[in-house]
Amino acid sequence: MAFALSGAVAAATVARPGKRPPEPEPELEEARTPCSRTEVANVQGEDEYAEDSSDEEDIRNTVGNVPLEWYDDFPHVGYDLDGRRIYKPLRTRDELDQFLDKMDDPDYWRTVRDRMTGHSMRLTDEQVALVQRLQRGQFGDVSFDPYEPAVDFFSGDLMIHPVTNRPADKRSFIPSLVEKEKVSRMVHAIKMGWIQPRRPRDQSPNFYDLWAQEDPNAVLGRHKMHVPAPKLALPGHSESYNPPPEYLPSEEERLAWEQQEPEERKLSFLPRRFPSLRAVPAYGRFIQERFERCLDLYLCPRQRKMRVNVDPEDLIPKLPRPRDLQPFPTCQALVYRGHNDLVRCLSVSPDGQWLASGSDDGSVRLWEVATARCMRTVPMDGVVKSVAWNPHPTICLVAVAVEDTVLLLNPALGDRLVVGSTDQLLSAFTPPVEPTSQPAHWLEASQEERQGGLRLRIHHGKPVAQVAWHGRGDYLAVVLATPGHTQVLIHQLSRRRSQSPFRRSHGQVQRVAFHPTRPFLLVASQRCVRIYHLLRQELTKKLMPNCKWVSSLAVHPAGDNVICGSYDSKLVWFDMDLSTKPYRVLRHHKKALRAVAFHPRYPLFASGSDDGSVIVCHGMVYNDLLQNPLLVPVKVLKGHALTRDLGVLDVAFHPTQPWVFSSGADGTLRLFT
Repeated sequence: MAFALSGAVAAATVARPGKRPPEPEPELEEARTPCSRTEVANVQGEDEYAEDSSDEEDIRNTVGNVPLEWYDDFPHVGYDLDGRRIYKPLRTRDELDQFLDKMDDPDYWRTVRDRMTGHSMRLTDEQVALVQRLQRGQFGDVSFDPYEPAVDFFSGDLMIHPVTNRPADKRSFIPSLVEKEKVSRMVHAIKMGWIQPRRPRDQSPNFYDLWAQEDPNAVLGRHKMHVPAPKLALPGHSESYNPPPEYLPSEEERLAWEQQEPEERKLSFLPRRFPSLRAVPAYGRFIQERFERCLDLYLCPRQRKMRVNVDPEDLIPKLPRPRDLQPFPTCQALVYRGHNDLVRCLSVSPDGQWLASGSDDGSVRLWEVATARCMRTVPMDGVVKSVAWNPHPTICLVAVAVEDTVLLLNPALGDRLVVGSTDQLLSAFTPPVEPTSQPAHWLEASQEERQGGLRLRIHHGKPVAQVAWHGRGDYLAVVLATPGHTQVLIHQLSRRRSQSPFRRSHGQVQRVAFHPTRPFLLVASQRCVRIYHLLRQELTKKLMPNCKWVSSLAVHPAGDNVICGSYDSKLVWFDMDLSTKPYRVLRHHKKALRAVAFHPRYPLFASGSDDGSVIVCHGMVYNDLLQNPLLVPVKVLKGHALTRDLGVLDVAFHPTQPWVFSSGADGTLRLFT
């Protein structure tokens, strides 16, 4: 057990921590009691076990008045008489124990921890009062009075006898040579004109013309800078005390005037008629109008604004001439007639020889592009929402979205080898032994349906809004018009497997599109376009088109640029290497955009709108990343008639020629070449 030491002995002991203190003499050991602290406790009549514990060692700091910073990096705080280390107390109390002490102990607020001993100490009333005085910025000693009267040791009274009777020095009677040199230098500076004498200040205010010394050849000097104060408008007939009858408001006009906001009223008063000028009362808004007049004078600009004469032609960007950007479609070549209702969708075959269209009359028509002849008409059970021709040149399939089903048709057009290989590809499928649960059901077509061209049915249970093929022709993305995370499904044709790629929904999905070269899926909701990496299964980018409602989506064949159409008549171009914000916003249409499309080979893109027009633009994308894309509108194509406030519903480019197809609400398809 550690014993209490005096300050001097403790300081001497810790000053040389490497040497052990000398062993105490036997007589001193016999004379010393087992514990001096116990004696003190017995003399004072206190409990001898108040600070003693049978199961823990006394860890109080008995090294004396030694700076504890010496032992900040050590686990002990000093040594006892036997040279053993006195270890620091273990801080086993957590915040819960401190909270319980705070709730149970009424003296918790006056309990502090002693750094010397490691124990908690309770402050006395005198110590608490001392701390409170120091916090208030007062003196620690209560008896100290900082405002006691000062003792004036040297009074200002004139004394008869001086304090000292020392005789004056001799140097006080001799002129100073230093002062003589200073005066001579000042006199020389005045003679040379370096120092000017002080002139009396003129107390009268000095007014001068601010622009009198202005250079007439300067920019400001060529303009008349004075601006006269704004004049008050002259009173009219309505302000007369006896206005004409047509200026007096009726009861309805008076009620309408009272219901208007003060800022919206044409007049700040209502005209009234008085029998004579002496009967006119005092004007109630006189002070308010005087104050506003003072504000007009105070806030009136004192300088004319410099107008820059800019030629409006210089503000228009220098774009190349459209004739230099040929080829692009310029005129209407063919009209495909046969549908009885509006044509919602169309799709062109990979070789550009055939055209498929879907209409609200419940039919899908297959046309020959060159002759506008309808080759086949396939009746459907409902409204055709979307048609997509398989982009792979060796697969002859057309996907048709009707109500809650996606139908895969073999139109049997073109090369017979391609038609036969497509049927062989579909018949080579072997169903798995254990069928797995899928979000869609695949059904084979019956023999009668196969004669009509139908090969497969994919039932979803929810209405289908769009169908989009992958570039390789094996995957098919479907958009369902229903809320939830199953709005987008991806079907694999070779394995007849369906999957839902998303776990949660981010709003109503409008359009989907596959990236042409990379494993990306672009999903357009109402306010943004999200790009997902299908292999990593993560969100790559989020494009913000700053539109109210996105209606259509198209991806550039190179894959680095995206265009979006919206119902608020905006076409937004995104450069994904540049930013997630729009690179350019085109407002060429007057009504909502329904469809946008890129040409797979030529630098062209088109947009169809409810105003009945198709606008073709030149969009050159350069391989140099430092050069921005060149966007130039080149042609406005018209031909569709407005029906039920609807115009062009879908557009598509020919895969090899600079031609564009459009389908409209008037039930026709048109080819522009």
